[in-house]
Amino acid sequence: MFRARTTTLAALAAAAGLLLTGCSTTPDDAGGQDTAAAQGTHTDQADQGAQEDAAAAPAEAVAVDLVPQTAGREDFTECPYLSTEFVADTNGQRVTGQSIDPSFDPPACQFFSYPPEPQLTVMVRHLPTEKDAAAVIDWAAPVDTTSPAHGPEGWEGGRGVLGPDSSVYAVFKDTTAVVVWSNQEQTIKPQLVAEETIRNLGL
Repeated sequence: MFRARTTTLAALAAAAGLLLTGCSTTPDDAGGQDTAAAQGTHTDQADQGAQEDAAAAPAEAVAVDLVPQTAGREDFTECPYLSTEFVADTNGQRVTGQSIDPSFDPPACQFFSYPPEPQLTVMVRHLPTEKDAAAVIDWAAPVDTTSPAHGPEGWEGGRGVLGPDSSVYAVFKDTTAVVVWSNQEQTIKPQLVAEETIRNLGL
């Protein structure tokens, strides 16, 4: 998730090598050795400074508001951890299409019924820290508009109705976050889907 800034130290070293090979070390060029030594010293200092800059550079913030983007109902790529039968039985709607977003690991899954909007969206995220995982939950299920969620054992987060025909169940454990959005207002439905996802993935 992080893309820490890196410095091409190899390029600096190569440039330093070209400078050194261009300097004479014969007695006829009395200043050559001094020049090469000075250049080598400056290069070493540059390398050291670059390494220190790279180490001190803060990593980019983890984006918490990532929403799955799939190819839509016509794609019909199967979700690797949820069956259409389970989704239809749990969310109470026939599955007429499904798709995945492979940019997530494991892929995020969307299931469709007859309306154009997804009836169910499932997202699993593995974050660098527990704080990052909690931030995803706070974004998906804001504390001021949802209720606390508990379960499966060891998982905590939020649940609530987001609006007409919309609910969410979002929980995290350690550095993993699981979020399920449903087009049904009963939060038990996304909860059951989240629990099945956690169980099938062995999270």
